[in-house]
Amino acid sequence: MLKQRLFTAIISLIVLGIVLFVVPVIVARAVIAAMFLAGAWEWGGFLSQENNVLRLVYVVFIGVLIGALLALMGSPVLNMPDLQITDLVFKAALVWWFGALIWMFFYPTPIPKIVVWIAGAFVLVPAWAALDLVYAQSRDLLLFILLIVWVADIGAYFVGKGFGRVKLAPQISPGKSWEGVLGGMTAVTLLAMLASRFFQADISVMIPFCLAVMMISVVGDLTVSMFKRDAGIKDSGSLFPGHGGVLDRIDSVTAGAPLFVLALGWIGLQ
Repeated sequence: MLKQRLFTAIISLIVLGIVLFVVPVIVARAVIAAMFLAGAWEWGGFLSQENNVLRLVYVVFIGVLIGALLALMGSPVLNMPDLQITDLVFKAALVWWFGALIWMFFYPTPIPKIVVWIAGAFVLVPAWAALDLVYAQSRDLLLFILLIVWVADIGAYFVGKGFGRVKLAPQISPGKSWEGVLGGMTAVTLLAMLASRFFQADISVMIPFCLAVMMISVVGDLTVSMFKRDAGIKDSGSLFPGHGGVLDRIDSVTAGAPLFVLALGWIGLQ
């Protein structure tokens, strides 16, 4: 299983490198959008695993929201700068993620279908906007947000597997432990120290910034797990052998990306 995960991860990294640093900008932005639409297909599976028409409708729903946000960003009607519009979207996303964190304390609770519809929009659309915006600003920064999540996952996986005893959220994701979280925090702290040198940023600001993104990414991971558990499925899909589907790969990013973009200006990277 570990070999399969490693092989898939290597192939995915090669593809990501091509998307970020080789293909034209318009193609890369289309790939980012397509990834989130694939995530919408999988989120539609939380509504129904068998009804592909309903899943397709959900993809169209998310696609329309993405298109509407793009239109608003270029519209003179609102008379607002693009960054101000996206800031509102990202702040709304943070309110959602805070609500999701509170929700976890009361899980298991039934999740009405209308909540699944709305929650998917808060999970997918702001995260797409954040990654698209970061890509337009700096490919290094886009890689950085992904590295925070990946390093946290790797640290949590190996420390949790070797030393995990105290369950983090047994009703939602029994395999995750507090020891794993501490392992992820340690790994991300080391990454932050390296990043402070690379970006010429104050280490006393970079470490809490990275840790904050890492901690909210855990909320994203657990939230998607909560919806998967409610739908009675283990993985959102099977596109990545050994890893699951698109949502299984971007669940942490969906929560971390909006905070990452909002905080860029605070640490002097924007």
